Amino acid sequence: MGDCSQVLVTFTEKTKPLDRVNGHSIATDGGKFCLNGPQMLHGVSTMLVRKLGDCEEFVAGDNSILRELLHPDKQPIDLRYSLAHAILPVGETSLPHSLTTSEVYYIMAGRGEMHIDGEVQIIEPGDAVYMPPNAKQFVRSLGPSR
Repeated sequence: MGDCSQVLVTFTEKTKPLDRVNGHSIATDGGKFCLNGPQMLHGVSTMLVRKLGDCEEFVAGDNSILRELLHPDKQPIDLRYSLAHAILPVGETSLPHSLTTSEVYYIMAGRGEMHIDGEVQIIEPGDAVYMPPNAKQFVRSLGPSR
């Protein structure tokens, strides 16, 4: 399960193993199979579980350290947004940027200074920050939580 998009599904007695689901190849093994992303099986959507530690870490365009958990352009999923885990080291500032779509940050640890279209607010664990489409944004990491 090195690819963080794989899911293990176990068949019930009423379900027979298949070698393809919605055109995607699957490997069967004793009533179990792996597939990439949620698919429809007998009219029921299968679950997609992604482990953060299994997702590749990379430096994003804004200079944060990113791991993408869900992305509609990179997985066969019907999703209108992406979900990622980002880290910005203490004292660092992400590069100012804007997106054509809205974006939401949920702060899990640390404190920061959020800048959106010239407005500045302190953010900390438990805060959700909404950024409207085309808003110029960046964040500065101030350090650990109080």
